[in-house]
Amino acid sequence: MASVLQFSDVSVVRDGNAILNSVSWTVDAAERWVILGPNGAGKTTLLQLAAAQMHPTSGSVHVLDDALGKADVFELRPRIGFASTALARRVPRDERVIDVVLTAAYSVTGRWNESYEEVDVRRAQRVLAEWKLTHLEDRRFGDLSDGEQKRVQIARSVMTDPELLLLDEPAASLDLGAREELVGLLGGFARHDRSPAIVMVTHHVEEIPTGFSHALLLAGGSVTAAGVIDEVITAENLSSAFGLPLEVTRTDGRFTARAA
Repeated sequence: MASVLQFSDVSVVRDGNAILNSVSWTVDAAERWVILGPNGAGKTTLLQLAAAQMHPTSGSVHVLDDALGKADVFELRPRIGFASTALARRVPRDERVIDVVLTAAYSVTGRWNESYEEVDVRRAQRVLAEWKLTHLEDRRFGDLSDGEQKRVQIARSVMTDPELLLLDEPAASLDLGAREELVGLLGGFARHDRSPAIVMVTHHVEEIPTGFSHALLLAGGSVTAAGVIDEVITAENLSSAFGLPLEVTRTDGRFTARAA
């Protein structure tokens, strides 16, 4: 099976502090990964490397068979779908939802003088329908609820049929109803054979959709466990990563964790 991500002994050091420390990790094309760990563990940094948004201090990172530091990142990044709060902040508040999604074709935020073909518009409308956003097509992005904005971000990230999809805390700040709606949609997308490899960062096991196959735990910039999700998301592993005795249960494919 072809790999879409390969980290080999990767470290990231800033101001003398190791944000990531000797991380080795491989993601294959058919895998769906969730990354968990406490605040400051290095999760967002790992995702930024995977998105070709930064380079490691040492070690090597291959994204879609291209080595960071040697690849043309401006050709590489359009092959990667990336949804994050930081990206959402760059979207003009008065941008129409359809245009938030459509502008992904040019990897820009904020429609200007780009020229789009009818096939692009139809593709954007189809993606909006898949994420239950058709009724919001002409609404302003800044007027949407948090849950709606999160779904628009994900719709934008899949607009170009990426080979790798990266999601940075897609359910953060959502209320229970919005979270469950989003987790359900993500689960359906993850289970689809034609979906790309997916890597999602979250703080909570309750936000892991069904259909995710693998998990990676980070603590202090180092990998504490990685592999098949049932073997990684355990009370022992989570207790070690978060520094607190935890109980973990799984019901109908969904995880729950609480203090022991």
